[in-house]
Amino acid sequence: MSAQQPVRLLVLGGTRFVGRALVEAALARGHEVTLFNRGVTNPDLFPEVERIRGDRTQDLSPLGSRTWDAVVDVAAYFPRVVQASVDALRQSVGRYVFVSSVSVYADQSVPQHEDARLATPADPEDASAESYGARKAACERNVEHAFGDRASVVRPGLIVGPHDSTDRFLYWPKRIARGGRVLAPGAPDDPLQFIDVRDLADFILRLVDDDRPGMFNVTGRILAFADLLNECRRVTGGDTEFVWVPSDVLLADGLDPWMGVPLWIAAPGWEAANQVPIERALAAGLTFRPLAQTIRAALEDGTPLQLEVGLAPDREADLLARLSATA
Repeated sequence: MSAQQPVRLLVLGGTRFVGRALVEAALARGHEVTLFNRGVTNPDLFPEVERIRGDRTQDLSPLGSRTWDAVVDVAAYFPRVVQASVDALRQSVGRYVFVSSVSVYADQSVPQHEDARLATPADPEDASAESYGARKAACERNVEHAFGDRASVVRPGLIVGPHDSTDRFLYWPKRIARGGRVLAPGAPDDPLQFIDVRDLADFILRLVDDDRPGMFNVTGRILAFADLLNECRRVTGGDTEFVWVPSDVLLADGLDPWMGVPLWIAAPGWEAANQVPIERALAAGLTFRPLAQTIRAALEDGTPLQLEVGLAPDREADLLARLSATA
């Protein structure tokens, strides 16, 4: 396969966030796309694309004896579901691309390369957030075992961009556009990593086009928290003052280090969550669009939020009044 030759691509899912960006990018390349999903989320998207209706958690027989050059599995979270998919598609697709997560690593306190030790689920059916990384690691193993050199695994970090139904990234452009004193968590040079969903989609398709196997950490280059906030201020024109409050002060006050202030990761044991090595993906062709494009896309996106996170104005004002003296 090559970038110049259309690819027959099966997408498991394909109408929400990562899958949606992937299908948009594949169609722009002239690829022939088939979607396999339940038809529940955004069922009117991509009217020009072939759809096969079915529930992958129950029955994959609607896929029948069809063949594709590659499949991209964008939304699998349980090993048994992935096992059913690889069993059904082992003889039907050339390459299996699995979208995993950098949360698979057993130790998040130090930067982890792709060959580092992975977490192991105590219970593969445990649906808690705490078991997410271990379940994803078990899913990866199922894909590797079934497809060998025909397996490609991408491990994104935080994914942002158009059609994100959470406020994890959008919080910052919106907050800075509002102006005033802004609580900035931690220190200005604290590291951040995230990837625009469109850059992730482009990289996945590059793996398909190049027929490239392997494991890849796929997140953004490390930037300082202050660089993100300053770029948000430049793009939005917000009249702001950033008040940096140390992480230990915020933690002592009970602020949630995951969702209390978006992108702020200060939980013990997760010191390297924003220091993920991405050299292997860069060598395989990972590229990034300018940060300003991601910020503008977040502001222009009209996707309804299903998860609003971050500080409400009164909560932020209270924290600033009580804690900014420590900054």
